[in-house]
Amino acid sequence: MDKVLDYVRESRAELKKVAWPTKQQLWYSTLIVIVVTAIASAYLGLVDLILTGVFSKFIQ
Repeated sequence: MDKVLDYVRESRAELKKVAWPTKQQLWYSTLIVIVVTAIASAYLGLVDLILTGVFSKFIQ
């Protein structure tokens, strides 16, 4: 039981040392993730559409 309590104490001490992002940094990071995800999904959707068209001509 002492090991568990030591772990919790050490974890709390380490979390106090963390440099947490500000709300603005968090907002910008979230926007970047959303934009990059949208671009990647649009690209993959376009590639899928093109490859579906190409392979459907070979299959028929």
